[in-house]
Amino acid sequence: MTEAGFEEPPQVDLRTDRAHSARVYDYLLGGKTNFPADREVGDRVIADLPGVREDATAARAVMHRMVRRLAEVHGVRQFLDVGTGIPTAPNLHEIVQAVDPACRVVYVDNDPIVLAHSRALLTSAPEGRTAYVQGDLRDPERFLADPGVAATLDLGQPVALTLINIVHFLSDEAAHPPVRKLLDALPAGSFLALSAGTADVAPERIATAGRRYAEAGIPLHFRSREGVERFFAGLELDDPGVVLINRWHPELADDPARVEGEVSAYGGVGRKP
Repeated sequence: MTEAGFEEPPQVDLRTDRAHSARVYDYLLGGKTNFPADREVGDRVIADLPGVREDATAARAVMHRMVRRLAEVHGVRQFLDVGTGIPTAPNLHEIVQAVDPACRVVYVDNDPIVLAHSRALLTSAPEGRTAYVQGDLRDPERFLADPGVAATLDLGQPVALTLINIVHFLSDEAAHPPVRKLLDALPAGSFLALSAGTADVAPERIATAGRRYAEAGIPLHFRSREGVERFFAGLELDDPGVVLINRWHPELADDPARVEGEVSAYGGVGRKP
């Protein structure tokens, strides 16, 4: 492990011939860390759902607002980001370390290409610390046991668990148990920040876009607001509760005009009592 908390990347098959959700998301955000298989899926989704790029941007933007509020208002200084995706500036640690340079962040993702980019692009301020851990939301015990987590986070102190646009890749049966295990592993005073896709807005077009992902081997599980609220069972919801992500504290946006209109995702923040 390096001084910054990163392990040397293992030699792995990147499987760039297959679309991966993180790289499709990168393409929708206008990034360059994607491949023909990812762009093919992205283009098909864009054709069926022209506003999907705005939805992707909105999900990234609500993460910025959520973690900034967690750091500024709730005083959180530790963050566990599962389903990080391709690094896209500003990254989570850059947002929270602008509030307090001593903030610590562990990034977790199962795409080896994320690992390949993380060492160069997810570098902490000198006062804080960042680490990247190869891991999958469906197997939280494994990545929680990674030495990079213990070296970076004090699990005896509050941690914000961020799950931004990841649980909609899992069914309820697959998503709820690991999310609950992660929350159980965190102390009182910790937070869950989560966003997930919904078909409540433009259901026919969302369903068509979902089929495009499924055709590429990436199933999507859209949820109603009540379905997203289930992830916050037993937590104290922060104002304004679970809402469409453009309505979650839009006053915190750098450009309030960009959060107008409807988007196809719900989000919220909850505190573990």
